[in-house]
Amino acid sequence: MNSNWLILIIAGLFEIGWAIGLKYTEGFTRLWPTIWTIFAIIISVSLLGAAMKSLPVGTAYAVWVGIGIIGTAFFGIVFFSESVNIFRLLCLGFIVAGIIGLKLGVPA
Repeated sequence: MNSNWLILIIAGLFEIGWAIGLKYTEGFTRLWPTIWTIFAIIISVSLLGAAMKSLPVGTAYAVWVGIGIIGTAFFGIVFFSESVNIFRLLCLGFIVAGIIGLKLGVPA
């Protein structure tokens, strides 16, 4: 795996972190969750920019967002008791298929 793909995956993990962090900031009224969330945003976007040095912008952005969507939906289900049903899981599966397709369509 190309190191820029690894950087992109890490950027996506930090995107999950800041998306979940937003819930804990309670509208940016809680100091430490707000600090963590801002830190995660900076790291995530910085790593995304670094990965885009050699990856196509559309693919990199779509994969980054896809990782964030899947991870945030998963943690929303686990930590916030968000609904889970076959239709929702099917839609998330389509996102995963799209991420895999985008990765396969770009030369290493």
